[in-house]
Amino acid sequence: MHIIKLNAIDSTNSFLKRISNDGPLEDMTVVVADYQTDGRGQMGTQWVSKDSNNLLFSVFKKITGLDVDAAFSVAIVVALSVFNTLVKLQLMNVRIKWPNDILSGNKKLAGILIENVVKQNRVQASVIGIGININQVHFEDLPNASSLILETGRLFDRDEVLQMVLLELQAYFQILESGKSSYLKQLYEANLFRKDKPSTFTDAGGTKFSGFIRGITESGNLKIEIEDAQIKEYDLKSVSLLY
Repeated sequence: MHIIKLNAIDSTNSFLKRISNDGPLEDMTVVVADYQTDGRGQMGTQWVSKDSNNLLFSVFKKITGLDVDAAFSVAIVVALSVFNTLVKLQLMNVRIKWPNDILSGNKKLAGILIENVVKQNRVQASVIGIGININQVHFEDLPNASSLILETGRLFDRDEVLQMVLLELQAYFQILESGKSSYLKQLYEANLFRKDKPSTFTDAGGTKFSGFIRGITESGNLKIEIEDAQIKEYDLKSVSLLY
């Protein structure tokens, strides 16, 4: 495992993609930055983080034999890895908010951005970006954000948390590579935020509706039970779960 540490960069994901274009990268190459000037989240959002307070890193993972239709398995592996790390750090009420935010209670502690390299309908590699709020105590205009220090009252060593996440990633990828994707999907669903609870959503047109999260499809779409016990599937662009 090769770890590259940087003081500041536009985005650790962008940096990894640039160097991967220059030549083959070692599996599990990691880029860690104290600060990102252009950190990115899902759907083009920005990841805002104070300098040297949090853990911001990306991992280059080679993938073999994964059909593009099963690409969400990578997201499941990463979400479970961060989830399990936070549980081991004794965070309370840790849940996965679909598709891949990690919460304590209803406060966001971590976000994940995965960019897959696909050739001939096969995932060849993934650039996995992870941001975990560690020792930041103030979040301007982010009422749903929190950090490990705010949730536990303890300071954390970012390098120790990094090593824990990397070990979890290796373990969960081994499970995926052994063909146990259904088992991983069950674990993911068992820890979904607001699963089987009455929840409010907004659709792509901004209309609110109520329903129950019942799980995910093999491709990672969210299954929501709406009126008359009807279950509908939604992709990331077509629905948002309100906190």
